[in-house]
Amino acid sequence: MKQQRSFSGIFRRLAKDREGMGAVEFAIIVPILLMVYITSFELTIGLSVAKRATRASGSIADIVTQQTSVNKAYLKTMINAADGIFEPYGITGLKLKITGISIDASSKPTVAWSWAQDDSRPYAVGAAVTIPSTLAVANTFLVRSELTIPHELLMFMPSVMPPQVKTVNISREDFFRQRAGTTLACTNC
Repeated sequence: MKQQRSFSGIFRRLAKDREGMGAVEFAIIVPILLMVYITSFELTIGLSVAKRATRASGSIADIVTQQTSVNKAYLKTMINAADGIFEPYGITGLKLKITGISIDASSKPTVAWSWAQDDSRPYAVGAAVTIPSTLAVANTFLVRSELTIPHELLMFMPSVMPPQVKTVNISREDFFRQRAGTTLACTNC
């Protein structure tokens, strides 16, 4: 019984003692606050890169549709346009494809020409293409730009996260209707 009183006395004294309580609370809360801060920082940067990917993809398609004729050299300059939009993040790992899509009298879209940044032809001429139904207007021409850029998470638990989760690929696709004329030729695509 006496031993039980001594334990209860110790617990009562500890419950009344407030010295060091702030340090314990701080030690518990700081890791949580740091994780919230780092996560919000990562989300902010990721959303900024995603927004720039959207802007770059749309701008590239828009610029190309303003031409009456293009070639591989001209399409290669679209990488510089993307680089300017992505500043200060850079475009390491960027993949860009630009495709001319012809829509015939029966509203069937097919590839007229295509170009990828490595100067290859990613899609066969005449291949069927899936486009949004609202853009399937007979006897028109579309330009599709496809942009993919990897975004590396900077600080979010680098030692805990597996390497395949550390990089996120952000992809965007945009369609623009030809502005100058009814078709857009690529002379060497």
